[in-house]
Amino acid sequence: MRSLPLSDPGTPDHRGPWRFLGWLARAQARTLLPAIGLSAVFMAVQALMPAAIGRAVDRGLVGRDESELLRWSLILLLLGLVQAAVGTPLHRLAVFVWLDTAYRTVQFVTRQATRLGATLPRRMSTGEVVAVGVSDVSKLSSAVEILTRGSGAVIAIATVTVVLLASTPRLGLVVLLGVPLIMAVSAPLMRPVHRRRTLQRELEGEVTGQAADLVAGLRVLRGLGGEEPFGRGFRARSQRLRGAGAHTAGAEATLKGAGVLLPGLLVLAVTWLGAHQLAAGTISAGELVAAYGYTAFLVNPLWTLADAAESFIKAHVAAARVVRLLALEPEHPGDGTREPDGPEAAVLVDPGSGLRAEPGLLTAVVAGERAGELADRLGGYTGEGVRYGGVPLAELAGLRRRILVSGNEDRLFTGALAAELSPDGDERALRRAIRTACAEDVVETTGLDGLVAEGGREFSGGQQQRLKLARALAADPEVLILVEPTSAVDAHTEARVAERLAGHRAGRTTVVFTSSPLVLDRADRVVWVSGGEVAAEGAHRELLDRAPDYRAAVTRQTAGAGTKE
Repeated sequence: MRSLPLSDPGTPDHRGPWRFLGWLARAQARTLLPAIGLSAVFMAVQALMPAAIGRAVDRGLVGRDESELLRWSLILLLLGLVQAAVGTPLHRLAVFVWLDTAYRTVQFVTRQATRLGATLPRRMSTGEVVAVGVSDVSKLSSAVEILTRGSGAVIAIATVTVVLLASTPRLGLVVLLGVPLIMAVSAPLMRPVHRRRTLQRELEGEVTGQAADLVAGLRVLRGLGGEEPFGRGFRARSQRLRGAGAHTAGAEATLKGAGVLLPGLLVLAVTWLGAHQLAAGTISAGELVAAYGYTAFLVNPLWTLADAAESFIKAHVAAARVVRLLALEPEHPGDGTREPDGPEAAVLVDPGSGLRAEPGLLTAVVAGERAGELADRLGGYTGEGVRYGGVPLAELAGLRRRILVSGNEDRLFTGALAAELSPDGDERALRRAIRTACAEDVVETTGLDGLVAEGGREFSGGQQQRLKLARALAADPEVLILVEPTSAVDAHTEARVAERLAGHRAGRTTVVFTSSPLVLDRADRVVWVSGGEVAAEGAHRELLDRAPDYRAAVTRQTAGAGTKE
């Protein structure tokens, strides 16, 4: 059996939920088609068993012919052996289809999330994305997998109908008319299930998102005493979700009940009619036994079709969410092909604010609340017009390799500390970056081989900040943009970081958004941004003398700073 396509999930058709589900099925064709074939054989063989039993009754028991009884018993045994031989590979293929669909969906959803980058959290909540990976994947996989059983169910129903029409036409006609009638009666029951499932899915995304926010901000909530109010809000949303789940379960229970009741009524009708025909002498005892066996057997394929309908409803809701995610486009794709050249090949310019990052210099920018916005623009995450080497960032080749933005909202991921800080494994460069970030004490405590917990929660704010700085320095991009990299460390550590940073990035372009005098005094050039535009630039001490607004901003920020780390 071929291996899972972990490296090539394909390009999904996301023009609509049904198109997407169709693409998932086509992507599994090499496995799905053999599974459907085996399912057809499995169900057709099982559908022939009542006929063999009926022949054994008529010719062996009623006719008192031991050879006929032995013959049809051996045929029944052979049918059972064929079914057993087909069942094992069928189950393997069905499980493979389920897993392959799940992994494929996870792959292209993850690929899309990576492609969207900073666009994703602005367009979809964390809860929506998590719910896609946790809940929707299983529903999509179940819908594709049930195609194998559903196809077999259709084959079984067709086989039973043909056999009954050939042997007992009146009973066959009852089955032929009864099956479409059952499907017609069941169809209206599916609409409320779809509607309620859609609402429940929306509430699941909201609750998951709020849960993620609560976990991420638990330390802050405890510090503010806000655990109880947020807990009440979470409980209220959870109760809404519980109510929606109960409402959905009611509709699903009605659908499932109909899936048992309606086939049962069909069995009752066929049995009653067959008993009357037997009493009238128009059919034999074996034919009645076979007819009852057929109708009793039909409960399973009819139940499978009802289950398939329910799975498709759930999958349609899930596919709509996945399609919405796949349809998103990055605000700034960053996959251009142009290389910077000319006299300003390494100059980063933002015409909107007038900010320029000169090559090889450590530029400090005092921008107040606009720091994050400007950093995102310089990094190519938002806005238009920023150029690097005269090339618009949207057209720049290797944008993410050339320009790196590191801020305090960045996360530390679970795993070995060394791999977290330097994925390329250059330990010498990593050690140097750790020293520059003054994170030696953190590394000595944890060890480079030590595991980082989710979000680096075992580290203090200052320790996390220094580790994030070390990670950014170890990446060694052409342009490094740092947003308040020392805001959570004490003054002595901040002074050492400021002193070492200039030497570490010598010859490389570095932009630091900060209001720390210790960092500003070490910068090659300081830019004061007021109202979103460059108001003054020069050395830190020079700006203190000639720019009162700059002096007030830096002094106010320094005076308002509390105890760090």
